[in-house]
Amino acid sequence: MLACQRDAFDIPRDICFLNAASWSPLPKAVQEAGHRGVARKGQPWTWNAPDHAAQFARARRAAAALIGAAPEDIALVSSVGYGVATAAKNLPVPKGSRVLLLADDHSSPTLEWIQRAPEGGFAVEIVHRPADGDWTTAVLEAIARPGLPLALASISSVHWSDGGLVDLAAIGAALKRQGAALLVDATHHAGVLPIDVAALDPDVLVFPTYKWVLGPYGRAFLYVAKRWQQGVPLEQTSYSRKAVAAESAPYFADLAFAEGAKRFDMGERDHFISLEMAAVGMEMMAGWGQAAIAARLAMLNERIAAGVEGLPVEVPAARVRAPHVLSLGFPQGMPAGLIERLAAERVHVAPRLGRMRISPHVYNDEADVDAFLAALRRCLG
Repeated sequence: MLACQRDAFDIPRDICFLNAASWSPLPKAVQEAGHRGVARKGQPWTWNAPDHAAQFARARRAAAALIGAAPEDIALVSSVGYGVATAAKNLPVPKGSRVLLLADDHSSPTLEWIQRAPEGGFAVEIVHRPADGDWTTAVLEAIARPGLPLALASISSVHWSDGGLVDLAAIGAALKRQGAALLVDATHHAGVLPIDVAALDPDVLVFPTYKWVLGPYGRAFLYVAKRWQQGVPLEQTSYSRKAVAAESAPYFADLAFAEGAKRFDMGERDHFISLEMAAVGMEMMAGWGQAAIAARLAMLNERIAAGVEGLPVEVPAARVRAPHVLSLGFPQGMPAGLIERLAAERVHVAPRLGRMRISPHVYNDEADVDAFLAALRRCLG
């Protein structure tokens, strides 16, 4: 199990931040990378084409390493929503088919399909939250349900609001039997839980950097299976083509699309301030190791789950929840102002759909857990 990494962050001892699922503090090393990037933009003549290429390659490698991908299958994008929009432009969803979504899933993997459904002539089917919190069984039942042919499941692998864990291997296998595609929003998965796209073989997978992988806003990474890499990107850029370069004539020498997933790179990808920050954060996560990180966060959440026994809260069963996200329910409703009262005691968690979402990271320790439990007991009276 990984030791607490609080010293790598700028977090005062009296702050209990249990809200990585909203946004993570930046490690000191990531902040330093940002400062270097700002200084570089202040003197752009010191940063040339070979430096650009090296930074792109570094970021692709770092993202690929977290999900078992090849770097050439990774596109540099700005957000999960950008990645989903790119997928929607390229994944076929025939008229008269259906697309599966999770109830109350994050807007990024859901709204694109809801928006496209009327014009596309396909149906959106919502998998409702199961009473026992077992999203995997609920999705498998929806996949097997007779009716319209299934074209796609666009789902988060860890539900953003309740921490429910989806068994991607089981879901992916069931979809393949139906000839349906799989789009994974791995926001709350990559870097913390094991994932191997070579084995899972999703059609598309995307994750941002500003939460679990300790990076900045405005950076995300899009995995596109090779079978879809002949598609059309969301934006038309010079580097999406084989030979469009201002340094040479003719300017538009070869308009054929570039090979690999890099054709899907976003416009203005050369934001080297945030790109280096993203790479450093992902490299730190890889260095600590997914299994060691997951073990630490599971230990902290198990301590919380045991500590709330006797309080008027509901804890999801361990078998259906992700180890790093703990969502507490309130049978009588969450008391008004509870999150704010906790924040006033320097304890930071998130309200999500009537539940309290607790999400520790590598900077948290047992003292944070004890501070949270003590504050929660005081606030609940």
